[in-house]
Amino acid sequence: MSTVGGEHAGMTVAVLARRAGVSTDSVRYYERVGLLPEPPRTRSGYRHYDDDAIDRIRFIQGAQRLGLRLREISDLLSIRDTGRCPCGDAAVLLRDRMGEVDQEIDRLMKLRGQLAEMVEQLPSTDCPNPEPGVWRPPAPARG
Repeated sequence: MSTVGGEHAGMTVAVLARRAGVSTDSVRYYERVGLLPEPPRTRSGYRHYDDDAIDRIRFIQGAQRLGLRLREISDLLSIRDTGRCPCGDAAVLLRDRMGEVDQEIDRLMKLRGQLAEMVEQLPSTDCPNPEPGVWRPPAPARG
């Protein structure tokens, strides 16, 4: 990174966050957990990022949208940083994630089936359908 008057030229946290479409807290968090390398600092202590940081944050955000965990994203970034094609390793991570998504879909479909069964049982003669937006407790049983 070049220097101007002894200071590093580049983006501050705020500029990087704005250009990458994230909060400054996200930038600092990604740096703290090691997803974003610590950038050079000016003599006054300000972080100064280069354009590669924008690409890296967009990669992190895209991986998060796919449901990958930070540990998995860190693994992918490590592979990416070596210059090797991460396709094989990425495929393993993505297949694992697809399996988790399939399991969650199965769980949600079972839950939906249970809810549908409950809905089919309502309203019954013992529990009349209330007017929309008005709930009334059932009348006490007469003995």
